Amino acid sequence: MSKKNTAAEISELIRPTVEQFGLELWDVRFEKEGSSWFLRVFIDKEGGVDINDCENVSRAIDPILDDKDPIDSSYCLEVSSPGIERELVKPEHFQKFIGELVHVRFIRPVENERDFVGELLSFENGSCSIKLDDDLEMNFSLNETSFVKLYYDFGGTQENE
Repeated sequence: MSKKNTAAEISELIRPTVEQFGLELWDVRFEKEGSSWFLRVFIDKEGGVDINDCENVSRAIDPILDDKDPIDSSYCLEVSSPGIERELVKPEHFQKFIGELVHVRFIRPVENERDFVGELLSFENGSCSIKLDDDLEMNFSLNETSFVKLYYDFGGTQENE
């Protein structure tokens, strides 16, 4: 079973349980790091999640995963928030954050740069548009990017101000 199919299957299995807690299932990833496999479940809610949300979901989905046994090898289960600089991966993520600043990393450099920060203007059928701080509009397809994440300036000033 491929990682993508595993994540999709697990999403279907656990989504109802996550939603019973009033939470959104943001993403599920089944990833290998070194010799270990990790099942990462990202949950969210308005105002953010806390450790209790993560613990409750972990305790609730663990028996479901044990019962259905969708993964035939050992793994570590992690339940967490997608974070303030969360990666946007699904169409609904992009729609939710139109008007917000995003950090886009391209696979190949664009005019000798791989990283851009701009306001997310639109998303449709896998294509995005952002407004850079010099008011230039950049259009691209998601398949050209390594990631698109929400951008937060931890230094206290936003790049476009």
